[in-house]
Amino acid sequence: MKVAINGAGIAGTALAYWLSKLGHEVVLVERAPELRTGGFVLNLWGIGYDALERMGLLPRLLELQHHSDELRMVDRAGRTRGGYPSRVLLKLAKGRMASLARSDIAAAIYGSLDGRVETVFGDSITAIHDDASRVHVEFEHSPPREVDLVIGADGLHSRVRQLVFGPDAAFEYPMGCHVASFEVAGYRPRNGNTYVAHTAPGRYVARFPMRDDRMLFFVLLRDEHLKGRIPTSHLERKMALTDALADMGWESAVIRSALQQVDDIYFDSISQIRMDTWAKGRVVLIGDAAACPSLIAGEGAGFALAAAYVLAGELHRHGGDSGAAIARYQALLKAPLARKQKQAESLAASFVPRTSLGVRVRDYATLLMRLPVFPKILMGRYFHDEIALPDYGI
Repeated sequence: MKVAINGAGIAGTALAYWLSKLGHEVVLVERAPELRTGGFVLNLWGIGYDALERMGLLPRLLELQHHSDELRMVDRAGRTRGGYPSRVLLKLAKGRMASLARSDIAAAIYGSLDGRVETVFGDSITAIHDDASRVHVEFEHSPPREVDLVIGADGLHSRVRQLVFGPDAAFEYPMGCHVASFEVAGYRPRNGNTYVAHTAPGRYVARFPMRDDRMLFFVLLRDEHLKGRIPTSHLERKMALTDALADMGWESAVIRSALQQVDDIYFDSISQIRMDTWAKGRVVLIGDAAACPSLIAGEGAGFALAAAYVLAGELHRHGGDSGAAIARYQALLKAPLARKQKQAESLAASFVPRTSLGVRVRDYATLLMRLPVFPKILMGRYFHDEIALPDYGI
């Protein structure tokens, strides 16, 4: 088949890997002028970890992982008030977990394509016409094409989803928070390999040590702290974060100063995508475009990797019957992802409590993770995937 994939993030590159391996003709379209860099560091475990292993990329990515010895929760004076050793989570994942940058995962997968996939950077799909036997696709810059399938792997604000299924508002379920991240070179203090976080009511800021003496900052804000103004430009994002971090204590003054020299800030809502179906005719959604579980739920990247493997595997298993393959892809993954989204609702309050009492209770509760039995009681269900990857023989 000829397949057009919009988006060269984790989901898009992973699907391109499997489809090209199976002999399909793939064009990978990415709006950015090159592969994106930076972004979050995430913990990958479960079916996502398994999917990388089946791709043969796990050894390479384990060399690129970012090591953290401890999660430390501090108060406004910098005194430890909660946290636990990172080995606690590693044990819950039965030793199969890695802390990886999103961009490193996508770059490793893309590098493994070895020229088998045509890639068009600096472009995006602008129109899709499905006549039930073929799909006519138009692009912002490139000439139109006829393909057998169009895949929307273009994230939370998917252009493919907007064109075929409807506006974001019909499917986006906001979690009441926004997230920001940025990197700073040479930031001090560093605290070795410790992830350090401080929470004020409705506001959370953390720092995570990266390679090459860089520090990744991660900010969560309840929407009320944006005062009804959602920043869109770089300058507006910088100003919004500078205001939000004011008077937080801990290292907020130093972070606000360092923020003024930052030239790239990721800023977006924390939302889920909830849809009755991920497919319409010969157009299919995958990854965050289909069912973003949200940053709060975690495992979004893992499910994207698993979804790419399952969709490619079902297309392989069903031969030319793409309709049956797509139906099976949804049947396997929709229920587990819905449950993952449900878990996020129960976690939202603990991520950024609205009151000082809520912050103290959350911080002290994390100390229980240092004791036997409690990690499994408190977090065990989040590390349990209800499905295993099928064996497609690919």
